[in-house]
Amino acid sequence: MKNVTLSIPDDLLKKSRSYAKEHQTTLNEMIRNLLRKTVNAKESDFLKKLESFQEELSIDTRIKFKRDDLYDR
Repeated sequence: MKNVTLSIPDDLLKKSRSYAKEHQTTLNEMIRNLLRKTVNAKESDFLKKLESFQEELSIDTRIKFKRDDLYDR
């Protein structure tokens, strides 16, 4: 794993550390999670759209036809 140096205003750093402590995590883990969510957002949006599309295409399979009704003879 590589290290990255960030410049964060003092007040934001203090609030962020406090938030992380309240939520029983670390500032590093919070930043990793935010980066993952940001980077994977497009993939997630695509999957949500695909699921929505699938729901719109739902077909009612409860309808039953008789063979004679389907074909003109």
